Amino acid sequence: MATDASKLQSFLSKPRVFILSDISNEPDDAESLVRYLLYSNQFETEGLVACTSTWMKNKVCPQDMHKIVDAYAGAVENLNKHAHPDFQYPSAEHLKGLIKPGAPVYGFKAVGHDIPLSEGGELLLERITAPSEDPLWILCWGGTNVLAQVLFRLNETYSKDEFTALKAKLRVYAISDQDDTGSWIRNQFPDIFYIASTHAWNQYGLATWTGIAGDKYYGFDQGGPDSTKLTKQWIKENVQIGPLGSAYPNYLFIPEGDTPTFLYLIQNGLGIREHPEYGSWGGRYGLTDISPDGLGGKHYSDVCDHVVGKDGRTHVTNHGTIWRFRDAFQNDFAARIQWTLDPSLSSANHHPIISLNGSSGPEPVYITAEAGTTLKLDASETYDPDGDALTFKWWQYREPSATQWLASVEVEEMKYEKKDAEGRVIELTLPSHEKCCVDLVTQTAQAEGQVLHMVLEVTDAGSPSLTSYKRVVIQATNKDLKGGGPGAENVAAAFEELMKAFSL
Repeated sequence: MATDASKLQSFLSKPRVFILSDISNEPDDAESLVRYLLYSNQFETEGLVACTSTWMKNKVCPQDMHKIVDAYAGAVENLNKHAHPDFQYPSAEHLKGLIKPGAPVYGFKAVGHDIPLSEGGELLLERITAPSEDPLWILCWGGTNVLAQVLFRLNETYSKDEFTALKAKLRVYAISDQDDTGSWIRNQFPDIFYIASTHAWNQYGLATWTGIAGDKYYGFDQGGPDSTKLTKQWIKENVQIGPLGSAYPNYLFIPEGDTPTFLYLIQNGLGIREHPEYGSWGGRYGLTDISPDGLGGKHYSDVCDHVVGKDGRTHVTNHGTIWRFRDAFQNDFAARIQWTLDPSLSSANHHPIISLNGSSGPEPVYITAEAGTTLKLDASETYDPDGDALTFKWWQYREPSATQWLASVEVEEMKYEKKDAEGRVIELTLPSHEKCCVDLVTQTAQAEGQVLHMVLEVTDAGSPSLTSYKRVVIQATNKDLKGGGPGAENVAAAFEELMKAFSL
């Protein structure tokens, strides 16, 4: 087992995070906050604001955030023994200083010329206008009126150029709309980077984020997701233990509906923060409007993945962009709870550390390569800090390369050959020019073709088993403009092949 904490996970940077939560409208916000604190050494937490929502319109409950952070106080010392020395967990005292109330009113009642900012709004204003150039991730677990009141104030008090510069630092991930300010923000400020499932009011079963745990309650993707690690018995045995886990309440509707906002940000090697379309534990999203020159804005909405479920069938699903990783993120949760119980490194499991082509840690590997060529991907220096056996799984994430959801037709499967028994080293062959460097509609050759995604997934043999990832992002090139054709004839043939493939 691990004896040297310096061999544990480390990171190049930590994202700035500001949470807006309608905590205590139901148990799920409290559940998500418990899990968030287990990852808080990966973040620069800059605000924990209790807000309202359509489910709790006239009060806010910062006192319930304090209760959970008090529970965290009994766990943080042990947690730090299981973290890299350079990435320690924040103290409970520091986090308690970030807890503020939002306005105890619904939606737009908190927004206007003569309406003062709430304490939470004042803190958010301070964080947005801070001199840091790093993006500020605003995670909206309830209504968004705290953000709306601050944007209203900024728009009134700053010049157009100054306000534009401040908006450029904002990154929002909202758990759908839970008051009447969310759609207003997106309409008024299309240049704000904003992730949100778009659907009719209160139709949450349509939203990507419900893939975290909602298949039983909402009835989607039946037979696909495995709910074994969502049962109340599993949670009782694996989560509701120890000083922090004991603060995790039983769920009422679905557990942890807000958790995808920060699963999107955790640094496990799968997601890339500035690219929602690439996919992560927190789901996959695409630009709502792709108008040229950024005129369509920076709002991201639901997309679909093709995911093989536990029933062996392929499900075409937005929810599956999250539930496909459920076993891994639930194991991760359970392992971190174990960290809270015992300070000894040898008492619990820790994540594999992937090294690929000289790049160690969760950051992606970027490669530019000519179509049809073969690349060597070498993860031979990968290790497990506990000395556990490792399983290497390579897979192509095809959907991020596609322009529509027919990824299996539009994106050619890359072939690879293992060069050793474990699969630590592979040779990966890119598709031909005709398959990855020709425009789907015009059939003209492109100097730069598809951006292809290969993922290395490494899982250890510890208990519970833990998974780390390394994403390889490959820009396919076509320097001699090979492939393609004169136009209409090839376009017709291409669409005929598409229709045949799907029996249209």
